[in-house]
Amino acid sequence: MADERNFRSAYYEKVGFRSVEEKKSLEILLKEKPLDHGKLKQFCLRFSVPTTYRNLIWKLLLGIIPVHVDSHNFIMDQRKQEYHDLHRALTIMKAIDSNTPKQQVTLAMWLLQSGNYIIDTNLTTERGFTNIVQSFMQFFDDDTDIFWLSRNFYENVRKFESEIGKLVEKTHVLLEKEDPAYYKHLNKTGILDNLPLIKWFDCCFAGILNKTALERIWDKLCGGSYKILVFVAVVLLTTLKPRILKCTNISVVLQYIKNITEETADVIANKSIEMWQQHGSPLTIHDKPKP
Repeated sequence: MADERNFRSAYYEKVGFRSVEEKKSLEILLKEKPLDHGKLKQFCLRFSVPTTYRNLIWKLLLGIIPVHVDSHNFIMDQRKQEYHDLHRALTIMKAIDSNTPKQQVTLAMWLLQSGNYIIDTNLTTERGFTNIVQSFMQFFDDDTDIFWLSRNFYENVRKFESEIGKLVEKTHVLLEKEDPAYYKHLNKTGILDNLPLIKWFDCCFAGILNKTALERIWDKLCGGSYKILVFVAVVLLTTLKPRILKCTNISVVLQYIKNITEETADVIANKSIEMWQQHGSPLTIHDKPKP
């Protein structure tokens, strides 16, 4: 029955039926005044957000705009003004210029706004934040939106910094449960201990998976489930198992991961969400699977 249901769901999604129904459901939620944060989060956890509404829904759930629709234009005007003020301040300070890459500009603006910018800050240092900015640059075009969405998304991710060690531990536990022999191989070769899991969790797989895969996974993150990253890590490793089994060198493994195709990334996103749902769609690492 489960296989039949999965086949039917996949077929409906392929021909566009499911997306039409989900879009109608979301449009009903967006007519409420004020908007209901809880219901919108539940929608993100249950479905993929239609592309047309993703910018709006993420802004709402990340606290960029309020639940009162009448205030949206005013608030976004204020956000835009603050964006320009930060940009102008950094330009006057000669911290950025017209040749500075956008992800570095956004990083400098975030550091300045948060009181963490210092003279001679190295903006080229690879950080989870800049990887996230680069992904938002693929999702949206407006510079103000990119700054605020990147900022608030990453600020939300940072709330879980103290939990990353437990997420790494959960990844090991789940991988061993899913494939004991494979887990043993990864341990024996030292590959598992050298995987940059902390870095992956910090950037939420930005720069590793393609745009469409990330959008679906980040819907769940915006809905409140940081735990989904554990399932993404496990599915990524099991999906690449045939190649990784041939490796004893971590650099070769990382090269395979760096070159994941769009098709493979989409498979990873689909399987990750499916596994996450099978485990009860946990929000945090403390959640217990549903009976």
